[in-house]
Amino acid sequence: MNELKGVLWRQFGAIIDMLESSIVVCPGSFWDKKDFWYSVYHTIFWLDYYSSTEINAFSPPEQFSMSEFDPKGILPERVYTKNELLEYLEYARRKSFFLIDGLNEETSKLRFISKNKDYNRIEIIIYNMRHVQHHVGQLNLLLRQNEDVAGEWVSQTNKNY
Repeated sequence: MNELKGVLWRQFGAIIDMLESSIVVCPGSFWDKKDFWYSVYHTIFWLDYYSSTEINAFSPPEQFSMSEFDPKGILPERVYTKNELLEYLEYARRKSFFLIDGLNEETSKLRFISKNKDYNRIEIIIYNMRHVQHHVGQLNLLLRQNEDVAGEWVSQTNKNY
């Protein structure tokens, strides 16, 4: 199990590092264009949610809204700043790390059950990783097409807590 936890974290942490890089390189003048900031928020919100063990009690940090659960797709009431979202990303990164670090024979079998999902803990971690990767690709495409910059590729994270 320790080897699996190491692999999961090094790769999941790498994609979180890539998301951070995309946020950092985004020019301020592009932050609120093409809903870039919102795509970042969406990605971090769901990273946080899917890393939760008690989803019925889930709530993002207090400055962020629960708008992602609104079926009408209502955006948050304001544009979140880079610094706010980088802080939220760090919060979600730690949460993801400790979720993976806490895996064992028993916890890996616990279920993540929501309206549309019923996964064991390892599968929700992989699902979450795929979701973040999907949006990092979109963000980097927007950055490359509009600003001729993109976040860095990260092979493995070197961050541990």
